[in-house]
Amino acid sequence: MNSALWISKTGLSAQDTALRTISNNLANVGTTGFKKDRVVFEDLMYQISQQPGGQSSQDSTLPTGVQLGTGVRVAGTQKQFTVGSFQTTERNLDLAIEGGGFFQISLPDGSVGYSRTGSFSIDQNGQIVNSQGYTLEPVINIPQGAINISIGRDGTVSALVAGQTAPAQVGNIQLVNFINAAGLEAAGGNLYRETVASGTPQQSTPGQNGVGEVLQGVLESSNVSVVEEMVNMVATQRAYEMNARVVSTADQMLQYLSQNL
Repeated sequence: MNSALWISKTGLSAQDTALRTISNNLANVGTTGFKKDRVVFEDLMYQISQQPGGQSSQDSTLPTGVQLGTGVRVAGTQKQFTVGSFQTTERNLDLAIEGGGFFQISLPDGSVGYSRTGSFSIDQNGQIVNSQGYTLEPVINIPQGAINISIGRDGTVSALVAGQTAPAQVGNIQLVNFINAAGLEAAGGNLYRETVASGTPQQSTPGQNGVGEVLQGVLESSNVSVVEEMVNMVATQRAYEMNARVVSTADQMLQYLSQNL
């Protein structure tokens, strides 16, 4: 019974982590480019009293044995990089990736972050930057006096300057992809960092080598399904309640023993 208390404790802790993950998913249901998480559980070590296949007599073996589990733990969380729905904004510097891939963002410490969020603006130097003011890589400078910016599905950026009759190409957006995108480190601010698990970034022109194309005037919504998360939340709540019930039952059994023996 004492073991049941500790096993239930691991279950309560695991379900608490699951609820925290669901809570974060729901909190970011309106976050542009957000990718939902899911929790991965695994059972803990087993106490084997009788080995399966062990000798029960000289001429027979145990068909199953006795193996008692010791609980559960969180093995990890996984980002799910399924593409969210697209929302048309008709704003020139709102971009979405139709397929796989990430935008490259230059961070203040000199490293490069990666993002699915394509809400960009122009800073005081004419460079394309994200909502935090971090520069899009490779750097693209929009000429002063540009009255229209056009971005092709292949990432080609063109600008029409007042007084000119035709737009001029000013740069190319390059996207990157990873062998294991789920291994990226979530850094907050809609940014990810490269890790050993993710592999090195593979840069490519949009629409080539398995990288998606760039859509202008569109933003990618969060891939969180409210209905799915609500169902998961109910299931998590019930699992938590059952583990709490085991704690209560084990306590009652221990109380009975202490009062009657």
